[in-house]
Amino acid sequence: MILLDTHIWLWWIHGDDRLTKEYAKLLQRHEKQGLGVSVISCWEIAKLVEYQRLELPCSVNEWITQALAYPHIQLLNLTPQIALEATQLPQPFHRDPADQIIVATARIHGCQLMTLDGKIRNYRHVELLPTNNPPF
Repeated sequence: MILLDTHIWLWWIHGDDRLTKEYAKLLQRHEKQGLGVSVISCWEIAKLVEYQRLELPCSVNEWITQALAYPHIQLLNLTPQIALEATQLPQPFHRDPADQIIVATARIHGCQLMTLDGKIRNYRHVELLPTNNPPF
């Protein structure tokens, strides 16, 4: 299984051009092994809608239900172990709690993380899905 950062999940579901062809192919290649989504990504999307920084084609409730039903998506819940790991990540890591939980989720589940977030990509204590040309 690979873990999708929130923006990757959102872009993949919407067929957004910001998801490069290389990343789309990587997702297709890993689909059958499972595509993990942290429950915190549901919260992040709901907050973006609440703050009017994201417009969805339906209500946020409907969108999340449909997006979680997408083939091969596995919702990864926030466990006490992940919550503790998020507070004890090897330093230095930035202070965004959602990113901390996503990184901790990848670490606890022992899976690679797919992200374009530069702060996470520069963090050496999480295994990233290797790419030839990270677009940042």
